[in-house]
Amino acid sequence: MKYLAFCTIIFIFLGIGRTQTLTELRAIKITNVDSDVLFSNAKTAEAMDYLASIGVNTILTVVWNGNGASGDHTLYPSAVMDSYFEKPIHPAFTNRDPLERVLIEAHRNGMEVMPWFEMGFSTSYSQNGGHIIEKYPDWALKDVDGNLVVKNGFDWMSAINPDVQKFIRALAVEVAENYDIDGIEYSDRIPAMPVEGGYDTETLAVYLEEHDGQDPPDNYNDTAWKQWRADKLTDFFKSVHDTIKNIDPNLVVSSSPSLYPWSYENYLQDSKTWVEQRIVDNIIPQVYRYNYTDYLFELNKSLNNFPGYRDIYFPGMLIKSGSYVIEPDFLLKSLQANRDRNVNGEAFFFYEALRANNNLLGDTLKATFYKQPALTPDRDGKIWRPKAIVVNEDDADVVISGNWQNVDAPGFKGGFLKWNDTGSGAIEYYFDVPFTAWFNVYAFIVPDAENTSTAPYTLYSDNDSLNVFLDQSNTDNNGWQFLESVYMEKGKKKIVKLTAAPANGNVMADAVMIMINRKLSPDVIITDLPENNTLTEVIPQTTVLFRNYPNPFNPSTTIRYALDKPGPVSLKVFDTLGRQVVTLVNSEKSAGTHQAIWNGLNQSSEQAASGLYFYSLQTDNYQKMYKMILLK
Repeated sequence: MKYLAFCTIIFIFLGIGRTQTLTELRAIKITNVDSDVLFSNAKTAEAMDYLASIGVNTILTVVWNGNGASGDHTLYPSAVMDSYFEKPIHPAFTNRDPLERVLIEAHRNGMEVMPWFEMGFSTSYSQNGGHIIEKYPDWALKDVDGNLVVKNGFDWMSAINPDVQKFIRALAVEVAENYDIDGIEYSDRIPAMPVEGGYDTETLAVYLEEHDGQDPPDNYNDTAWKQWRADKLTDFFKSVHDTIKNIDPNLVVSSSPSLYPWSYENYLQDSKTWVEQRIVDNIIPQVYRYNYTDYLFELNKSLNNFPGYRDIYFPGMLIKSGSYVIEPDFLLKSLQANRDRNVNGEAFFFYEALRANNNLLGDTLKATFYKQPALTPDRDGKIWRPKAIVVNEDDADVVISGNWQNVDAPGFKGGFLKWNDTGSGAIEYYFDVPFTAWFNVYAFIVPDAENTSTAPYTLYSDNDSLNVFLDQSNTDNNGWQFLESVYMEKGKKKIVKLTAAPANGNVMADAVMIMINRKLSPDVIITDLPENNTLTEVIPQTTVLFRNYPNPFNPSTTIRYALDKPGPVSLKVFDTLGRQVVTLVNSEKSAGTHQAIWNGLNQSSEQAASGLYFYSLQTDNYQKMYKMILLK
């Protein structure tokens, strides 16, 4: 059994139904850091419920943003930001993880989530570089006169500075490694650099090294100088793409740049090359216009810049900006124009527009173009994020013993139960598990200061059980709370038991939920849910060793690998001196996906010391090694 941490913020695509034949990308961005959607678990849940109800299937969530007063921060607790700036999260979200909440509620509804790095290489808005440039002044992007580059109000750091690239890349890696996300989203400021910039010391050093000490032209519009800088941005994007795919090949790398070639001439974004080199899985040009005639003109022009790539092309559509909200007629005509040109989907900017005027635009989508559910385009016609399965405390699949009292107060669905008797009791939750996989298990909590801080839950897998204690008194823990990840075979079975006894104090009971953990079950193929549950074992096209999870770990970690053909397999753990610690696998294995668990014991069944270790997979035609850290 494995622990899983979550984090959260928002961008959207359309929902999954029971009979999936349509494949479209339907997306909307949540970018405003002041949006109340991100400040409350209940509001996050309500927003995700609504988006799923109107057919949205992917959420691209903003995780890198700021405001005029503070400059850029992450909207999730970031060890990277903490190490660089001692500012682990945007100050508006201290003690909260918006990304985690969006992931839970979106995945519960069967929607994918892609963290969106909105501010990119911009550091702040009209703040002279904000806290980032204050801490690292050599990161500042400079013009030919040595001034900080400020364009359209945004302050910039150099996207070619190796230290800046390392920092920005680390944010994407951190999110991909620590959260069960579905991809990442870059946009008009990443990778990007105002064409006026590039004269900072670090960028000049890279240029001089590659040009025999010759300075770049003072004319920032010089053709070769522009191309050199644009190529550096492309190289950075490719490195991020390759890194993310190495972490998990199922993660989608998406980009919503400004319109080409304007984006190239002004911000050195060579999105045409990105598409041709397949650095992006989705290209979402910002076809942001305020009337249909202009939208149609720019859509046609944009499509001509990406011939042969309609399968990954989805226009970005402006539906709200300040007080402006798109009219329904303009929206519908634009969607029809998209479909007439075999453009299967779009991304909307931004969420609040759908809820304006009593949900007018959202309900319009639901009644027209988004009436039929659609799968996302990146999953080969399969269901990547099936809806979670929820068992409420009053469902037939619950067995109750003892004297539980009904509480007429808002729970997940209706009220909830509470135990404050002197005797003992229990509630057992049974699930009809639809396919074999790793599942995250959650309990819905309505906290109260009088509740116990150690509510005892027992989780059951097919051959094991685990006790988990949950704090039901902390008012910050409202809504779905993660218990554990459990491997379960398909079938009807008991998954959770909540026990009440005098020693436990006041215990409350509400719904319990299971949802697939895609980090631990990336190869589970789901073709139809829920009437005709089928699970297809797919033989991998190549042999691959996956990164262990969790990492760092204590006391155990899971190491997965996939074989394209049957044969002998050796999976071993080594210490930093190259000495073999333990052999996990040394036998013939069939083609398909396998896993091994290292519990931190060496070959003599003694506990290994904390520290860095290596695990290596070897077959007849493959060898790969990764690092992992054992913590105690």
